[in-house]
Amino acid sequence: MEDMAFYDNENRYYAVDCKTHNLSTAFNMPNLISVRRIANFYKNESNSFCILIIEYRIEDNRIRYKACHFKPIEAFSWDCLTIGALGWGQIQIANANVLRFNKKPNRKEWMLQLCDKLDEFYDEEIGKIGERKSWFEDIRDFWNKK
Repeated sequence: MEDMAFYDNENRYYAVDCKTHNLSTAFNMPNLISVRRIANFYKNESNSFCILIIEYRIEDNRIRYKACHFKPIEAFSWDCLTIGALGWGQIQIANANVLRFNKKPNRKEWMLQLCDKLDEFYDEEIGKIGERKSWFEDIRDFWNKK
């Protein structure tokens, strides 16, 4: 889940996921964390899951640092996040070239929005699975007739 972690002076735990992002690329969709993992991790209010993003460009065959973002995941607006179909669901940055942050991050509101997003996501996944089952029923019928 994290690339590094630490405790602060008040014994709060910070798990940090480090991402690098080449700004010269047109599209990147990095995975951040499993929805189940963040839900369990945030049951402990002393835990924080943070993202460290280092932005750079390649210029004259050299890596040029451009920006750094170090924020808890709840600072990332749902406008720039999505959920991917991996396991229970994977929180991803929809396009790393377009980051949006909440000015006043609120963990409770963010987690409730995650639950709303998952309601929509799981309904879509159920529909996809129904289509796949139907398709393979046709394949079964095809092979049974041979």
